[in-house]
Amino acid sequence: MSKIGKKPIAIPDGVEVKTEGSRLEAKGPKGSLSLDIHKKSKIEIKDKEIIVKKAVENDESKEAMAVWGLTRSLVNNIIIGVKEGYEKKLELQGVGFRMSVQGKKIVMALGFSHPVEVTVPEGLEAKIEENNVLSISGIDKQKVGQFAAEIRSLKKVEPYKGKGFRYLGEKVRRKVGKKAGTAK
Repeated sequence: MSKIGKKPIAIPDGVEVKTEGSRLEAKGPKGSLSLDIHKKSKIEIKDKEIIVKKAVENDESKEAMAVWGLTRSLVNNIIIGVKEGYEKKLELQGVGFRMSVQGKKIVMALGFSHPVEVTVPEGLEAKIEENNVLSISGIDKQKVGQFAAEIRSLKKVEPYKGKGFRYLGEKVRRKVGKKAGTAK
C-alpha cells in the first residue's frame, strides 16, 4: 500500500479541477496546467478532494504501486502550482561575477572570455534580487527546477574558493588548499 498514494488531495478555494478521460486539468489564480494520467491509475473528484486510486484495485505489481504514488505527487504539484506557484533562488558568488535580466534573457559574466546569455523558457519568470540572487518562478514545478539546474550547471560552486552558483541556503563543503611542506 502506497503511503503517499492513499492520501487525498484537498482542492483549495479558487482552484477548478476537471477530468476528461485520462486527462486532468486544473485552473487557478496563477494559470492552468494539465496532466495525462497513467493507465495504471485513475482519479476521482469528490467533495473538494481528489482521490488517486489504482486502475485495478487488487493490482499489487511494483509498477502499479510506483505509478500510484507518482500520480498523486504530480497532481498535488499541479494544484499547488496553479494556486501559489513555485520559486527557486540561486546565489552567485565570486569576484567579478555578475548577472542581469534583459527582457527574456539572462546575461551573465562568469569569468569566461565572453558573456553567457540564456533565454528564459516560456511560462517562467526570472528576476535579480539583492545584486547576486537570481529568482526563478513559475507554475510548473518541473520546469522551474530544470531551468534552475541548467543555470547552476553553467558555473557550479567549486570547493576551494566557493565561487559559482549555489541554491540559496545550500551549504558547500570547503576543501583545504595546498600547504607548504617543510624542507628536509
